[in-house]
Amino acid sequence: MARKIPWIGTSWKMNKLRADAQSFARTLAASPVAQATNCQPFVIPPFPYIAEVAQLLSGTKVKIGAQNMHWADQGAWTGEVSAPMVKDCGATLVELGHSERRAHFGETDETVALKTQAALKHGLTALVCIGDTKAEFDSGQTAEALERQVRGLLKYVSKEASGKVIIAYEPVWSIGEGGTPATPEFANEQHIKIAALVQKLTGGSLPILYGGSVNPQNCVALANQSHIDGLFIGRSAWDAASYISIVQSVTESLS
Repeated sequence: MARKIPWIGTSWKMNKLRADAQSFARTLAASPVAQATNCQPFVIPPFPYIAEVAQLLSGTKVKIGAQNMHWADQGAWTGEVSAPMVKDCGATLVELGHSERRAHFGETDETVALKTQAALKHGLTALVCIGDTKAEFDSGQTAEALERQVRGLLKYVSKEASGKVIIAYEPVWSIGEGGTPATPEFANEQHIKIAALVQKLTGGSLPILYGGSVNPQNCVALANQSHIDGLFIGRSAWDAASYISIVQSVTESLS
């Protein structure tokens, strides 16, 4: 059976200035990855650069995302950004529930559920992050933590999620500088469990990406696992040439 087309993308988090964003987008637009048919590339810039990056990558296959959004369409939510605003800037994807949002900004399973519902209401693809903390991993609670978060994100959408929600498994202990990458085998085991739960809750399947210290050395081994449907890459893809190289290495290995 043919492999699914992998999603391969990167979030810049709170990095890059305008000139850096322009340079990345122009380099990517000029590369073969921009018109790739053997993967789905995506880039998630900081809010101030979404519109410009989207414009520079218009006419390509690259999807543009936002790093967060509010569940309300409008209102007295100072400093927040709504789904209509995200769409108006040219994004078609929104990242939700990242562990940094959960740890530092009060994100909960309930707010992730509300945001996922709002994203689907407005035709955005919701890329929802889930992950186990180091304490949960060390105490053997990974499966319970992931089940709680999957049930949470699907709370208000369930069967409507098909084709509109992507899950990214990002072990909290593997994210960021000094993070420890999960072994491909461990990551795949978690993806198998997540996929089974998704099937139970929605009656179908959702793409499940792996993120957490993905780098040029482990990207191929991770992407070739049976239940890993793509990669969500951090700092290893913040340089356009590095991102392009990872995409090409993965797609060549899967062809």
